[in-house]
Amino acid sequence: MWHVVDRVVYAMAGLRVMSGLLELTAAILMLYAGTAAKALQINGALALVGPFILVSVTTLGVAGLAERLAWGRVLWIVIGVACILYGARSG
Repeated sequence: MWHVVDRVVYAMAGLRVMSGLLELTAAILMLYAGTAAKALQINGALALVGPFILVSVTTLGVAGLAERLAWGRVLWIVIGVACILYGARSG
């Protein structure tokens, strides 16, 4: 059931687990803070980490597949991530 041979998968999953723990910690801090202003500050700090996790996990995945993917497909993945980051920016 949990038979995973590729170390890249462990690294990707590890980053996602750390991201999830950070999200839970932020939610608890928001409840502890008790005000909307403080919760927005915590949320703002958390928003800085999200794109870093996305890019890191995607980079690990592409690096793990790089020998099996054509360069054109790698370029499409990079363009897709760039579009996500561009679309998610504020302003």
